Amino acid sequence: MKFVRNIYDWVLAWADSKYGPLALFILAFAESSFFPIPPDVLLIALAIGATQKSFRFALNCTIASVLGALAGYSIGHFAWISGSGEFTSFANFFFTHIPGFTHEIYEKIKLLYQEWDFWVIFTAGFTPIPYKVFTITSGVFDINLFMFILASIISRGARFFLIAFLIWKYGASIKAFIDKYFNTLAIGFTVLLVGGFVLIKYLF
Repeated sequence: MKFVRNIYDWVLAWADSKYGPLALFILAFAESSFFPIPPDVLLIALAIGATQKSFRFALNCTIASVLGALAGYSIGHFAWISGSGEFTSFANFFFTHIPGFTHEIYEKIKLLYQEWDFWVIFTAGFTPIPYKVFTITSGVFDINLFMFILASIISRGARFFLIAFLIWKYGASIKAFIDKYFNTLAIGFTVLLVGGFVLIKYLF
């Protein structure tokens, strides 16, 4: 945990640098495939420091995150399973060293994809669920690439632009609220949204 906290502080420190937007782009890209810290922390800090640029930062973050998602998809599609059907050494490295990757989670996600497809990716992209786990498994399970990109754009864009809007509207005063309640609200919103489609599915 101390290691993760040190990374968190290091990420946050980029907000005071002229390279902050570039660091945000790189962070958002990396978080979609392997990095443990979500880009939200730097997005919030940058947006508070330059409120008028909030939506520009959100767009930066969204583009980078979707590109990173495609990188994660490529990892899963090309480098995860060997010709014999076993996990590659690269995949085993992720299972051993990257937070959030376990064989148990991998198998559970496989079942989720079989049932929900698009909505699994959307939920992972908008909520605090580690997105990298789903971008890589999407490639492994050969999820339709167009649907994957669409789900990534919608979910990541909705998340980052919502943060940008809140800061643009309310300024620094909203930071404590976002830090404390955003993940809970994101989960609640997703449950309601997906629940509506589940209800439609079973009623019609």
